[in-house]
Amino acid sequence: MNRLLVVDDDIELCSLVTKYLELEGFEVKTVNEGEQGMELALSGKYALVILDVMLPGVNGFDVLRRIRTHSLVPVLMLSARAEEVEKIVGLEIGADDYLAKPFNPHELVARIRAIIRRAQPNSQLGPEKIPYPLLTVGDIELDKNTWKVRRSGEVVELTILEFNLLEVLIRVAGRVVTREELVEKVLGRKFDPFDRSLDMHVSNLRKKLGHQVRGVERVKSVRGVGYVYSNPDARKDPKVESSSRNY
Repeated sequence: MNRLLVVDDDIELCSLVTKYLELEGFEVKTVNEGEQGMELALSGKYALVILDVMLPGVNGFDVLRRIRTHSLVPVLMLSARAEEVEKIVGLEIGADDYLAKPFNPHELVARIRAIIRRAQPNSQLGPEKIPYPLLTVGDIELDKNTWKVRRSGEVVELTILEFNLLEVLIRVAGRVVTREELVEKVLGRKFDPFDRSLDMHVSNLRKKLGHQVRGVERVKSVRGVGYVYSNPDARKDPKVESSSRNY
């Protein structure tokens, strides 16, 4: 599905973005206010929602909150203000990515494709749809076939990005995954040491899964290197090791 929903009150920008995205093979629907945007976002007809922060009536953050109450549809937020606090708020609420205006249209398309690619894990499989094995580490079960994560048997609602982040970490539980690897595999772009998006997604994942498992910090930060998901059944110190060969 290549249908995109753009929710932005800047009519001229919507027109320009629509023309560019259509040239890239996308089908685009635009609306200029939050209530209608929220209704369409929850319709299940769109692969991704591009959502502006500054909207008349209901602002983009409130729209995102209401979307996340009912749906995991990927959301890329836009803002005319490049303030770090706005970016943090958007990511905390559940945005998959954040792009400041003005932006390069090539960057917009790259972000969109990366998000959609993460949201369609079966796209590279053949028609037989070979099932993915269940991943289990400690109290966590991750089922990529159903996009379900369970902690001690209870379903934990994660965004698609959080799901992918957790998968990368638990596949090599007990080993450190560098920030560069996580940004490339989870966010789908090159590493930028000044971009704190990854840290916000890790923080959200910790809140949803619980900060500890069997008295051990669940997702540890290794300063200046990356993150490691603790394997409660192992007793070795985490090591920095590339996880690329595990994919």
